[in-house]
Amino acid sequence: MGNNDLGFDSRVVLVTGGSRGLGKEIAISFARRGAQVVICGRKPENLEVAAGDFSKEGLQVVPISAHVAKPDQVSSMFSEIEGQFGRLDVLINNVGMNILTASVADADVGLWDKIIEVNLKGTFLVSKSAVQLMRSSGGGKIINISSIAARRAAPGMGIYCIAKAGVEMLTKVMAAELAKENINVNAVAPSMLKTQFSQPFWGNEDLLKEITKTIPKGRIAEVSDVVGAVLFLASGLADFVTGEVITVDGGAMAI
Repeated sequence: MGNNDLGFDSRVVLVTGGSRGLGKEIAISFARRGAQVVICGRKPENLEVAAGDFSKEGLQVVPISAHVAKPDQVSSMFSEIEGQFGRLDVLINNVGMNILTASVADADVGLWDKIIEVNLKGTFLVSKSAVQLMRSSGGGKIINISSIAARRAAPGMGIYCIAKAGVEMLTKVMAAELAKENINVNAVAPSMLKTQFSQPFWGNEDLLKEITKTIPKGRIAEVSDVVGAVLFLASGLADFVTGEVITVDGGAMAI
């Protein structure tokens, strides 16, 4: 991409699940650095609130309502992006879903389909469309939000673990396939992150104490801890980095 700093002037950035939590903070961070930002989410009301938060900072954003696992909605979203900007430079596949279940062996098939669809199929569909736009403009960066759950089995989170493991292999496969087209594909894998998404875990004081015992830094990750890794991978500083997973876990996977 050429820029050897963390400025993204004129770059077009799409953040899926960008209406709240980690996705919104990533999107705002790009906008603060001069990017033209598009966020997508399923619920128009959440997108409207997020757009208001951008406006409060004097930032612009293009909100698009879309379900990332529905091919027709993904296609419509990219038609809108192409029509408005004519290009896409950075894609952040942030959408994720985790529904706790007793075990994979006892899980309902419908639950399996739902979690795999949103986390893995959605990442595939959005990336596939993004690549078409990136090819036409000479390259780009795709960053998938994974989790240390992709490499560490967690009770009650089995299907999510499997889906994120798939996301990490998708990252490596696409990186190998697209390297010669100047499209870099990487992932960021946080540990427990303090967002609404994971509130059932960190909101339980006893459970939080047990979780933090497994993290050398002694705390769970904040959104700001993850944003920096994403900005790095999207920048010119990471032009020779592809097929990698940056783990942001306070040292949890080191022990």
